[in-house]
Amino acid sequence: EIFHGRALELLNSNRARNAFDLTRETEKTRARYGWHAYGQRALMARRLVESGARFVTLTMESPNVLGKEWPKDVTYNWDSHAVNCHIFDDSRWRFPLLDQAVGALIDDLFDRGLDKRVLLVVTGEFGRSPKLEQAKGRPGRDHWPQAMSLLVSGGGLRMGQVVGSTNSKGEVPKDRPLIPNDLWATVLRHLKVDYADKSYLDHTGRPMPLLPDGKPISELI
Repeated sequence: EIFHGRALELLNSNRARNAFDLTRETEKTRARYGWHAYGQRALMARRLVESGARFVTLTMESPNVLGKEWPKDVTYNWDSHAVNCHIFDDSRWRFPLLDQAVGALIDDLFDRGLDKRVLLVVTGEFGRSPKLEQAKGRPGRDHWPQAMSLLVSGGGLRMGQVVGSTNSKGEVPKDRPLIPNDLWATVLRHLKVDYADKSYLDHTGRPMPLLPDGKPISELI
């Protein structure tokens, strides 16, 4: 009851309504981010942060470009198996939209002096197989948890570098292997969350470590 009441109070506030109202942005700014769902979601994220949101999640699926039909052999998400899409056609459609949205968001955060307060993380949950598969007469890539890449920007961290590498085929880590919890340790450090040796009780009363392992990525600090 209490939490539902707080949620309704928040969503009905003028501050929240203004944050969610993209029409308050200029046409130039909205076009800079891109007239597609990726771009407008990224712009919304910036507005939410400016309004005081501490943690914002963007789901980059279904880009839905204004005035354009959905191309053939393209999937709505990033699950680029050959049974779902032609991976190269999908990439030619999807990647420029993501580049525009993320690039505009990074530039905007720096232009507005938010780059030290806001840590942007662009990531999926795993990589894609180095070797192409074939199905339905088209190429694709399967799930590949052994290696992946991601992007971080801002947060007062040291930018302009690549941390780690894979072998020549992108199969496994070669230099400076990191684990997902290293990333989350970096994020929690930025949020000033004391995660070391911190546990919370689940619904059965069992203690669950907030972060059982992982260290902040030293190259970024």
